[in-house]
Amino acid sequence: MTHITPKARAELGELEPIFELVEASMGFVPESMLTMAHWPELLGAFGGLGGTVLNSGEVDVGLKQLVAQLSSNAAGCRYCQAHTSHNAHRRGVSEEKIAAAFEFETSPQFDEAERAALRLAAHAGMVPNAVEGAHFDALKRHFSERQIVEIVAVVSLFGFLNRWNDTMATTLEAGPREFAGQTLSGWEPGKHG
Repeated sequence: MTHITPKARAELGELEPIFELVEASMGFVPESMLTMAHWPELLGAFGGLGGTVLNSGEVDVGLKQLVAQLSSNAAGCRYCQAHTSHNAHRRGVSEEKIAAAFEFETSPQFDEAERAALRLAAHAGMVPNAVEGAHFDALKRHFSERQIVEIVAVVSLFGFLNRWNDTMATTLEAGPREFAGQTLSGWEPGKHG
């Protein structure tokens, strides 16, 4: 059960423009954002950062969600794993590819560029961070420095979300919970059920 009761969307009229953008992108407003709404300035700043990192730039938005999924898995955040797998599918990534994400090194679903990005995500999500120069060498074969900054920004954004949602024990919404339960082998919601 969540440690802080999320605010009701109906009482947050001034934040409705943010909620509408998020709902258009994700299909719902996450409980994590309704908890952040206790501090409206935080929610506004986070909404802008999250929208920029996940919905703009040069790196494919589906790959960004897989990067977030791998870094969230390394951090152990079941809430974010469910969200990122669900959002990857909404962004056009096949269920088969999402299900194979944890075998990215050997799965034929992934090319070398994707493997380099996912390898960095998995190592950057570990505590302590396990990224080495070789990870960046592999990335530079496939991505520009701008694109690498985008990939690291996704990992960093989810570092915040992983800590936020695990600490708050944010209640996981039905859509992402059902998708992850059906798609990710062995996935369980943990404290977010």
